[in-house]
Amino acid sequence: MIGFSLIELALLLSLLTFIPWLVALLDVLRSEFNGNDKLIWLLTVVFVPVVGWVAYFAIGRSQKRRRAPS
Repeated sequence: MIGFSLIELALLLSLLTFIPWLVALLDVLRSEFNGNDKLIWLLTVVFVPVVGWVAYFAIGRSQKRRRAPS
């Protein structure tokens, strides 16, 4: 039968939420922020996963400190 079983669907949904979460987490860790913003974004992404990475991509990326050109 063609189609997804419940396990395959759960695995697909898990991957679709894990990958952006991981990208957001790595971006927060690698970036510089002003004050405690890095800690706040890190805690938000880790403890409120889906809402955290959605909010980070919508709001947090614009709060990163700009690096001086080399």
